[in-house]
Amino acid sequence: MNKKNKDEKLNNSRYEDNSEKIKCNKSDYDDNKYNEKQLRKEARKKTHKRKRKVFVRRYLTFFLLMSFVITCSMILFFHYFMKATDIKLSADNITMAAIMTFGNVVFIAALCTLIDWIRRRITVGRPVKKILEATDKIIEGDFSVRITNLKAVDVELGFRDIIDNINKMAAELSSVETLRTDFISNVSHELKTPLAVIQNYATILQDDSLSDDERKEYLKIIQDSSKNLAGLITNILKLNKLEKQQIYPDNKRYNLSEQVCECLIGFESVWEDKNIEIETDIEDDIYVKADAEILSLVWNNLFSNAFKFTEQGGSVGVSIRRENDKAYVSVKDTGCGMDAETGKHIFEKFYQGDTSHATKGNGLGLALVKKVIDISGGEISVDSEVGRGSTFTVALKTD
Repeated sequence: MNKKNKDEKLNNSRYEDNSEKIKCNKSDYDDNKYNEKQLRKEARKKTHKRKRKVFVRRYLTFFLLMSFVITCSMILFFHYFMKATDIKLSADNITMAAIMTFGNVVFIAALCTLIDWIRRRITVGRPVKKILEATDKIIEGDFSVRITNLKAVDVELGFRDIIDNINKMAAELSSVETLRTDFISNVSHELKTPLAVIQNYATILQDDSLSDDERKEYLKIIQDSSKNLAGLITNILKLNKLEKQQIYPDNKRYNLSEQVCECLIGFESVWEDKNIEIETDIEDDIYVKADAEILSLVWNNLFSNAFKFTEQGGSVGVSIRRENDKAYVSVKDTGCGMDAETGKHIFEKFYQGDTSHATKGNGLGLALVKKVIDISGGEISVDSEVGRGSTFTVALKTD
């Protein structure tokens, strides 16, 4: 009883510690968000100060320009006027004219500055404000934001192109965020399944009344689940490297026919155990220029799926043929097949059309195949019918 109370106290203290950690992390997150907002406010204040300085500078620029132009014009005018009419202006007349001219210069410079400010406010200020508001939301993680095109924006300024690109960027980020969320959810689910199996059967194995045969059976299930888990993690790492272009294909000329045959022979024990008939139509000495190591992933995945979905006593066919400048590798099985809707999504990560075989795979194999084929500059297609089997065809350029 005392031991039980101690355990409960220990669990409660751990829970409180975790709660405190969560509160600390949340407060740190809130502080960071607050600091970011404060920094943005300070940046806006500095921007407004710069705008005021720019406004004064523009006014002085217009003033000096107008003063120079009007002064030169007035000097030339009075020079030729007095020369043509022999009229001499008094000092008072010149002083009055200078004062009026100075007032006109001040007024015209102010008017030009105001017009320029209004023009810039409409053609530059409005789109910049919209862009800044949108980018602030994107920084905060809101990828649903879109900027509407402004009619008053001058096409030559390029703001419409910038707005279009920002909208495209937001749409791409939104889709990437959706894929990331789905990927995490799917990975969590796929990791949870074999771990749950291992945990459940490990608990059952603690029962001393189990027979040796039952123990062997449960140990075999744990072993298969651990292999599935290891395969899932391996495929995730490979797919991640391929998507981040961390694996660069080492393209060399090699014999594709020999490689496919070697990969097929690696499954000999599988087809013998299931009494599967092998049909081959392989044209000899077809050469391609590609990375043999990563392409072996393609053939091993396609053969693995073919044998997995083909029932006892079925058949699997492999053919390689050359047409023009391309080599076509086809893997055909007499398994359960798939409908058209499943065929559209079969190369997506974690997609499994046949849930009855879900425990034998993790839905990453064909996604990995598609990525390797894309990197190798090839194409892959599937022709399938429910109850009649599937045929996967890979096209690669010959060398």
